[in-house]
Amino acid sequence: MTDLTAIQLKILDFIKASLAERRMPPTVREIAEYMGYRSDNAAYQHLQALQRKGVLELEGRSRGIRLRVPLGLPIVGQVAAGAPILAEEHIAGYLPVTSCLFRKPADFLLRVKGDSMRDAGILDGDLLAVHKTRQVEQNQIVVARLEDEVTVKRYRQRGNVVTLLPENADYEPIKVDLRRESLAIEGVMAGLIRGGEPVGE
Repeated sequence: MTDLTAIQLKILDFIKASLAERRMPPTVREIAEYMGYRSDNAAYQHLQALQRKGVLELEGRSRGIRLRVPLGLPIVGQVAAGAPILAEEHIAGYLPVTSCLFRKPADFLLRVKGDSMRDAGILDGDLLAVHKTRQVEQNQIVVARLEDEVTVKRYRQRGNVVTLLPENADYEPIKVDLRRESLAIEGVMAGLIRGGEPVGE
C-alpha cells in the first residue's frame, strides 16, 4: 500500500477504526465529515481511487464499503477518559494477525505500560491480546477502566468489593467498592505478543 496518498491512508484508517469499533463501515457522509469536506462527492472520489488501487470495493449501499486488505487487530495506545476504548483516536495502528491466533478470540491489542504485571510475564511494551467482554471470572487477568485510567490486573471480587491485583510485589492491590466507585471491565486477556511472536495465556 506504499502507493497510497496521505489522504487515502487517513480515510483507510478511519474505515478500519469504524469496523473495529462499530463492526460496520462508515457512510460516505461520515467520511466527508471526518475529513472536513463540505461535499460527500470529495470523499467518494477518494473511495473510488482506493477501489481502483484494489484496497476496497464499493457496493452501492449507504455503508457499502468492503475492505480487500487484511484489517488485522487494532492496537490501542493511550486511552482518554470517558471515551470508548476502540475509539478512532485511541487506535495507534493495526497488526495483521487473526483473532483466532489466541485461546479466546481477540478483539484488540493493548500496548502494556509499566511493570505491575511483570511476574505474570506481562512486560512493559508488550501487546496484550484482549477478548472484549463484560463477563469476568475470579483470578482472570482483565483490562479494567477506573475513572480516568485503563489498567491490566488480576480480578478478584468478594461481595461489592473488587480487588485488582498486580503481579509485582512493588505495587499495592487496588480495591474498588462498587457501591461508591465505578469500574468497567473492557475485556479479559486472550494472549500476549512480544517481539512479534504470540505467547499463549
